[in-house]
Amino acid sequence: MHKRDAIRLIAGSALLMGFTGFIAACSQDKPKFRNIDITGADYARDFHLADQDGVVRTLSDFRGKVVVMFFGYTQCPDVCPTTMAELAEAKKALGQQGDKLQVLFVTVDPERDTPQVLKAYMANFDPTFLALRPTPEQLPELAKAYKVYYKKVPGTTPTSYTMDHSAGSYVYDTKGNVRLYYRYGSGVAALVSDIRLLLRP
Repeated sequence: MHKRDAIRLIAGSALLMGFTGFIAACSQDKPKFRNIDITGADYARDFHLADQDGVVRTLSDFRGKVVVMFFGYTQCPDVCPTTMAELAEAKKALGQQGDKLQVLFVTVDPERDTPQVLKAYMANFDPTFLALRPTPEQLPELAKAYKVYYKKVPGTTPTSYTMDHSAGSYVYDTKGNVRLYYRYGSGVAALVSDIRLLLRP
């Protein structure tokens, strides 16, 4: 082997080793989330919705906090109260970091979920949780923008209907970027772990 070829071989090997090390470092820097990573998704971007006090909210209101956004309704018999209770448990498990978590409950039943009803419902779980109430006119477009399914299921009377709906939650980082999809039944520990990762500097 010529001396020049040997030098090229050594230089190429060093470059390859450096590149491999760079890739390894990058993979180590990427958070290992326990929920579904949807970073960069082109949906679930933002909203303009009134809360239970009539204040119009957007994601920018919660910069500096991790936001968990769940779609449901107050007369839901199981999925919604279970999810909200788990979110309240997650906030407690975060300890002092719990102040950096904002839970948003978006109703898919604005006909029955009045601001008064929503305010009372939030009080059952945590006083810092906010409910958002799209108007009946806003709801279809909002659901489309968030890829959320909902459907009214008639009951025995006009007001005793139920709502079928998606059961997962969206999780946003402190800059307002959607990062995770938290599936129903994934458990509090997985959510707390991922929130801690998102709160890292």
